[in-house]
Amino acid sequence: MNFSISNPVYALYECRLKDRILSGDRVEHVAIIQDGNRRYAKERGLSKALGHSLGAATSEMVLDWCLEIGVKHITLYAFSTENFQRDEEEKRYLFDLIKNKFIELNNSKRIHANHVRIRAIGRVEMLPQDLQEEVRRTEEATRSYDNMYLNVALAYGGQRELLDAAQALARAVKAGSIRAEDVNEELIARHLYPQNGISVPKVDLIIRTGGDARTSNFLPWQANGNECAAYFCAPYWPEFRKIDFLRAIRVAQTRASSQQA
Repeated sequence: MNFSISNPVYALYECRLKDRILSGDRVEHVAIIQDGNRRYAKERGLSKALGHSLGAATSEMVLDWCLEIGVKHITLYAFSTENFQRDEEEKRYLFDLIKNKFIELNNSKRIHANHVRIRAIGRVEMLPQDLQEEVRRTEEATRSYDNMYLNVALAYGGQRELLDAAQALARAVKAGSIRAEDVNEELIARHLYPQNGISVPKVDLIIRTGGDARTSNFLPWQANGNECAAYFCAPYWPEFRKIDFLRAIRVAQTRASSQQA
């Protein structure tokens, strides 16, 4: 059966899924590895730039879906430390695309009406200066919001995050502001990204598109320590549908229910 958007069976299934989700326990934190933009474009004879633009449009839709079902935190893997190895033309396009998206978020009535706080997590100082400035403007404009958090992982690497936290704790111990024996899970979490505010909480669900069944150094402390649910699916990120998202949420809810039983 072809579940196209206009198919009434698809619409009914989507509606029932959403009702089940809303009647179940809330999934607080969804982290997404947005994989497949370049492969999607290549298979269709499109430019890599257009693939990334289509992927960015999917990210905007996912934000709406999260608002619909009450997700508190969504973390998007937008640019990893490994992505710096890509060619200069592609990186420049990505940086410009991300910068423009931050400008749009800053000017978005939807963001301000829903009190969505925007934050970048990662080694932001490695990014071009113009992008850093737009990130900071958007963070500052939404700093007082707490209805929902949109965390954008930029220049992010999970091992680097743990290393940065360890170094920050070591400096604090050396300075005498904390004792080594006081270091615990809660204190470590407070030194993860971002280190100047409410830390990113434990992940309930990781979604990865594009067919790969791996988490690629993404939020290792917040996800692995929590034994969160994982949902790997074949669609490339630009073709990720609401029905895929809702199925992933139900996987997380079902897993949480089985753990409580």
